[in-house]
Amino acid sequence: MSWSARDQEVYQEIELWRQSLNERSGNDLTNVYSKWIERSFSLLPEDIKKEIFAHIDTSLFHIHSTMQGFQLQQDERENILRTAKAFDDSITQVEDIRRLSIDQLNYLSLQQSGRHRLYSFLQGGIAGSGGAAAFLSDLVALLIINIRAIQFTASAYGRDVHTPYEMTIALKVFHASTLPRKFQGEAWDDLIDTLHHVQSDYFFTGSDELTNERWLEGPGLQLFKTLAIKMFKNKRAGGYPVISMTIGATANYQLTRTVTEYAERFYQYRYLTEKNS
Repeated sequence: MSWSARDQEVYQEIELWRQSLNERSGNDLTNVYSKWIERSFSLLPEDIKKEIFAHIDTSLFHIHSTMQGFQLQQDERENILRTAKAFDDSITQVEDIRRLSIDQLNYLSLQQSGRHRLYSFLQGGIAGSGGAAAFLSDLVALLIINIRAIQFTASAYGRDVHTPYEMTIALKVFHASTLPRKFQGEAWDDLIDTLHHVQSDYFFTGSDELTNERWLEGPGLQLFKTLAIKMFKNKRAGGYPVISMTIGATANYQLTRTVTEYAERFYQYRYLTEKNS
């Protein structure tokens, strides 16, 4: 099948975006933190490191599968299907959505990513309010919001994340998109390699390892946000810690923006390469 002009245009946008990943690098502070993480984990025995990351991976899989059972999750999935049926009334299941054009899929996806960026922004504002419970809940909330955002981006591109294969792919996208920026280009290449060499309609047959020392830098960097929030939590305007709330909201929004953009580009790439192969 020959590529349409629009498909070629979007594919070129993805290529330019991929090239931009190579231009990203950490600042002095994050580079120092990166080296500290690397040195700290180098002191641990290999079996202990494997056990730690295996527990984290298992937790991510449990969170992903548990969220699929929530009624809110099922309602959102039905909303995506209803919107897709407005474009093509023959659509009856998530996989049928792939019959739509790239722009129609992009419309479905942007509805979901915009909503989750807002959730993340509001959560960051709550975390910046300075309460102890807000600090403790922020990391867990960010985890759930961003996994959820990827799940619905996948659904908007006709991928059923209930299957083990699509669940694993979605979590690999989560892992790649939440890495420090200097590692995201390499992670993208690994994702594409996985697509080309591990293909299945249901079970995932490749390596399902997700997290590593590099990935821990991402959640760890949230500590810097927490420290900044604490520094300004007593600077109040109208009784509210406006500066710390702004820091929390902006940091969370930027993270979810990065995650949703990464997921969008990945599922666009899958759609285009499968459609035009």
